[in-house]
Amino acid sequence: MADRLNGYRILILETREEAQFSRLLTEQGADVLQCPMFTIRDAPDPAPVEAWIVRAIEKPLDDMVLLTGEGLRRLMKMVRLIGVEEAFVAALGKARTFARGPKPGKALREIGLEPQMTTERPTSEGVAEMLSRLDLKGRRLGLQLSPDKDHSVLIGAIEAQGANVDTVLPYAYDAQAADANIMSAIDEMAAGRIDAIALTNLGQIRRLIEVARAKGCEDRLRQGLERTPIASVGPAVSDELKSHGLRTDIYPADDAFFIRPLISAMAAALGKNPPRAAAGN
Repeated sequence: MADRLNGYRILILETREEAQFSRLLTEQGADVLQCPMFTIRDAPDPAPVEAWIVRAIEKPLDDMVLLTGEGLRRLMKMVRLIGVEEAFVAALGKARTFARGPKPGKALREIGLEPQMTTERPTSEGVAEMLSRLDLKGRRLGLQLSPDKDHSVLIGAIEAQGANVDTVLPYAYDAQAADANIMSAIDEMAAGRIDAIALTNLGQIRRLIEVARAKGCEDRLRQGLERTPIASVGPAVSDELKSHGLRTDIYPADDAFFIRPLISAMAAALGKNPPRAAAGN
């Protein structure tokens, strides 16, 4: 098949969907180099998360904004731990639910709910833009945060519309665990032994640059990225790349910002040239 990835060595950095991504690439014949960027852990202090869940049940929210699928799944883990799953899902079902992109929507469907609206742009800015078109004055709005970004601007924008924002951060990143893996990945790109790097969230780019700077090898990282085709899953990742002076080489067709379309785009782009191993690089 013309769109297969036989012999191509693909670097992936995803953690939350790493196993699925790796499997799909391997099924297309790719040689996958996995580099976990961080370990996801439950919130170090569960008390605020449990208190938020209790508030959401006792006085159901008017609106709920989910920034990540991982966040809802971690919330549901706590919900089940304290034995209030039925009550929490029922309370959440009474709220208007908003999803930052497809992943939170998928997590909602796993508990039998559907998002009322999904952002056109899967970014915090996209969430703010979507909510700006609604009347939020006097409404209680739950906001599930993610640990990879300062959300003060988003919170301020929602509060400026008159909403009472109740935030919850149900998980954390342990970033230090993967430093050695990241350094190895930088070396592989710099040596020209990677046919493409596939990026699926903003935190991966920030983490790569953060570690490279801390280790004094940002120039080597940029050299590696200069000679390695960069595949981006969607506009949020591409915008983040651009903000760091980096480019996007491969992008899903037809605005389909998911893993499978990304893999198809990679196969189409890389298939124009032989794998680097085959070319002797």
